[in-house]
Amino acid sequence: MDVSLNKTVAAGAAMLLAGLGGGWALSQWMAAGDRGGTAPPAHAAAAGTAERRVLYWYDPMVPTQRFDKPGKSPFMDMQLVPRYADEAGAGAGPAVAVSPQAAQSLGLRVATADLRVLQPAVDVVAVVGLDERDVSIVQARAPGFVERVHARAPGDVIAAGAPLAEVLHPDWLAAQREYFAVRATNDETLALAARARLALLGMPVGLIERIEADGRPQALTTIVAPSGGLIAELMVRRGMTVSAGATLARINGLGTVWVEAAVPEALAAAVAPGQRAELRLVAFPGEVLRGRVAAVLPEASRDTRTLRVRVEVPNPGGRLRPGMSGQVRLAGAGAGAEVVTVPAEAVIRTGRRALVHVLDAPGRYRPVAVELGAEIDGRVAVLRGLAAGQQVVASGQFLIDSEASLQGLAASAAPAAAASAAEHATRGRVVELDDASITLEHAPVPALQWPAMTMPFQLAQPDLVRGLKAGDAVRFRFRQQGDEHVVTAIERDDAGARR
Repeated sequence: MDVSLNKTVAAGAAMLLAGLGGGWALSQWMAAGDRGGTAPPAHAAAAGTAERRVLYWYDPMVPTQRFDKPGKSPFMDMQLVPRYADEAGAGAGPAVAVSPQAAQSLGLRVATADLRVLQPAVDVVAVVGLDERDVSIVQARAPGFVERVHARAPGDVIAAGAPLAEVLHPDWLAAQREYFAVRATNDETLALAARARLALLGMPVGLIERIEADGRPQALTTIVAPSGGLIAELMVRRGMTVSAGATLARINGLGTVWVEAAVPEALAAAVAPGQRAELRLVAFPGEVLRGRVAAVLPEASRDTRTLRVRVEVPNPGGRLRPGMSGQVRLAGAGAGAEVVTVPAEAVIRTGRRALVHVLDAPGRYRPVAVELGAEIDGRVAVLRGLAAGQQVVASGQFLIDSEASLQGLAASAAPAAAASAAEHATRGRVVELDDASITLEHAPVPALQWPAMTMPFQLAQPDLVRGLKAGDAVRFRFRQQGDEHVVTAIERDDAGARR
């Protein structure tokens, strides 16, 4: 028992001494921290601080504006924050660095910009109507009396040659009797003249041949439909008197139908006669009917701001009836040209410009301003700013864009179509430069009411700064392009350096 008690007392003493030693060490570390030091020795801390080179100072709320010295922000009531050369992306060009682990957790997905033929397609609602070019008008060729009307009514569909009405033409009946009387005299000349008189009175050739074959006059004449289709109008009734030239019926053919589509005027440039069209009707689900644009009517609707587009669609069997509704897709006219395209989801639209984030190297993403074209089937044409084969972020780009803004990374501008913006010239001194941008301490620009200040500029071409270095006095020209200011010409200013 005495031995065990001695061992317990010895262990307790050892633990007490260890605790006292640890407490003294902790108090010394905290005291060093209170004095502004860190755990490493003072000379090591000084060496670490000396190695961190400050590139510029910036306001986190306005990260694109850079300053060459510390101080208070002119935009916010706060001190400027330094940007060190050893921070991610600070010294390796305008790019955001993302580790593979972070990319996986953020769900970053890239897509390749490729060349495609994008033909604009327009999807609009449409209504089936009659082909107004395929119309037959039935008229009375001579005065007469309607003796009988066949069972017809407006809206009926009839075939070519279908009887409409039986009409008594007194003039035709008298001329027929004279013809047979002259023919009985065997005077061939008079018979030919009497037969010609029948034709001059308006009798159809078929009717003349029929009475010649029968050898007797025909009192009633059957009015028939000259073509098949829909009876749009029927103006003949039993017992009525008709005069020469009176319209008896109007018949619309159904071999083809007109599909009238209302196209928004904003899409008018994408529609032209001859375009292919696909028609999908509610009455025939899953079936696609094909036709072509017959005409784009010259007048737009003032109420709906739409153009009326007429599409001709074949109608075998007469299945398509006027009044049916559906949807028309108008395919782009012409063969089209290849353009660089990216997924529409890869583009960030800010209202004044469009951005994509390009994968420059594994884990490094750079914002690029692009000029967009048509968007079709989830792909958008990129007119300027990208080349085929480049990879862009298609998912998670908003997180990268936020980080780029915090780091003050400006999007490299797409090449301008023309130097239409006004250019300004001034002098300055190079503070910092790389292949895409240059920071200049420049003189006032009266045309823009700018005071002398230090600010970054984009470069219209990377080789503009060839031969220049930090500290050089320069003369340069620049223009405003979207949210950026782009240097278009720059040269060393030896006279300014001597001053």
